Amino acid sequence: MMLKTFRWAFAATALGLAAGVLYGGWTAFGIVAILAVLEISLSFDNAVVNAGILKKMSAFWQTIFLTVGVLIAVFGMRLLFPVVIVAITAKLNPYDAVHLALTEKTRYEQLVTDAHPAIAAFGGMFLLMIFLDFIFEDRDIQWLGWIERPLARLGKVDMLSVCIALIVLLITSFTFAAHAHQHGGAHADKAQTVLVSGIAGLVTYLVVGGLSGYFENRLEDEEEREQRAPSAGTLVGRAAFFMFLYLEVLDASFSFDGVIGAFAITNDIVLMALGLGIGAMYVRSLTVYLVRQGTLDDYVYLEHGAHYAIGALAVILMVTIQYEINEVVTGLIGVVLIAWSFWSSVRRNRALAAAEDATERADSVSVR
Repeated sequence: MMLKTFRWAFAATALGLAAGVLYGGWTAFGIVAILAVLEISLSFDNAVVNAGILKKMSAFWQTIFLTVGVLIAVFGMRLLFPVVIVAITAKLNPYDAVHLALTEKTRYEQLVTDAHPAIAAFGGMFLLMIFLDFIFEDRDIQWLGWIERPLARLGKVDMLSVCIALIVLLITSFTFAAHAHQHGGAHADKAQTVLVSGIAGLVTYLVVGGLSGYFENRLEDEEEREQRAPSAGTLVGRAAFFMFLYLEVLDASFSFDGVIGAFAITNDIVLMALGLGIGAMYVRSLTVYLVRQGTLDDYVYLEHGAHYAIGALAVILMVTIQYEINEVVTGLIGVVLIAWSFWSSVRRNRALAAAEDATERADSVSVR
């Protein structure tokens, strides 16, 4: 099962590392390998969250997620995205941006760094909305009940998550503007960019999430009707498509920190695309593996840990608009939260098994 699910990731690893050697020798081989590990460590929480969505989709759309979705993830976010943001921020056409990335790597890296506030605001707001909508939802299984129970009660207030997200964005924008003004106003014009980009991230979440939720509800209604009469099934395709679209936007938001963090290792977009592409393949395969093995059903707190990691990443992205945070810290926070939730799930399963054994023993004694 594992070999079958990860076969594309293994193939991508072999091809990517070989391409790295051909492109830049053994030094490039090492850089590609490091970037792949960086992407996997920063995006493990992405796989857990994606699995919670992907398990609602058919095997066909899971395959689409692993094939067409990977093309979007690798070529779209890991190769084209850095070029596009340079083209937009530097007001260049795409050809000049690619030429700049290949021939003037230091200048290219500087342009991407200049675009970071807008990228972080967009991705931070999108991820923050995912976390807030999760934490404000009243759910049967709670991990950190002392936090989640009162927040679930607060979540009954309409549009609370949107209000909090906008407050965070306004505070971030005004703080950034004040900081820029105190230091000569060099980045004062970017405060407005941060605000606009953050609102764009919020709107993107509401539109894509709203469409996928709408079609998911329609799908549930259609499934109820199918118990009484056959259906043509076209709604399933539309519902799955918007859920697929939601997954792609979610993956894009998760990849922001990986793409930006990659510049700490190399400013060569070819090596960057190879390394991050390999990591993206493992994240995709891990997502499908979690779904098909039913891991989220067995370890019920994993999804909670992943969403807390999303919240931490959202905060980190917003903070990095003004302050620099090491990528190792970002990766470790996500790993620690998910490992903690996994261990909590194991302890819960052991406690339930022990209680079940005790009940069976008590029943057998009473029968005697």
